[in-house]
Amino acid sequence: MVQAFIVPGRQERFLYLLTNPRRRKKFLDELGHFRWFDGRFAAPAQWKPDCALSVWGRHQQGIQNIANLLRSRGAAKSCWVISQFAGIDGRELELESALEAVVGKGMGSILSCVPGRLAYFEGEDESLVLAR
Repeated sequence: MVQAFIVPGRQERFLYLLTNPRRRKKFLDELGHFRWFDGRFAAPAQWKPDCALSVWGRHQQGIQNIANLLRSRGAAKSCWVISQFAGIDGRELELESALEAVVGKGMGSILSCVPGRLAYFEGEDESLVLAR
C-alpha cells in the first residue's frame, strides 16, 4: 500500500513507521489528516445516496455504494485495515464490516482491498478511492 499509493519522497519514512508496533502509533496519529497520497492514483469516493432516504438509510446506501464501487474494481470479500480505531487496526475484515466501522466516523483509516492495486481511505476531511 505504501509503495503503491504514497508519494515517493515519503514512502521510506512511512514504511519505517508501519513496520514497528511502537512507531506505528506515530503513523496512525497522522492518518486523520493524511496528505501524502500520490494524486495520480487517488480520486474522491462518491457516495451518491438517494436524498429521499432517512439519514440512516443514506448512510447504509452510501456504504453499499462504496462497496459496490470497490468490488467493480476488483475488491474481494475481505480487506486489510490500517486505522486509528485500535479495535480494527491491523486486522482483516469483511469489506462491508470495515466500511461500516470507518465511513462517516471522522477518523483516519485505510482499507487495502487488493494489495498494491486498490484501497479506500477515510479521513476527517475526505474519502478517497486509491487505484492503480
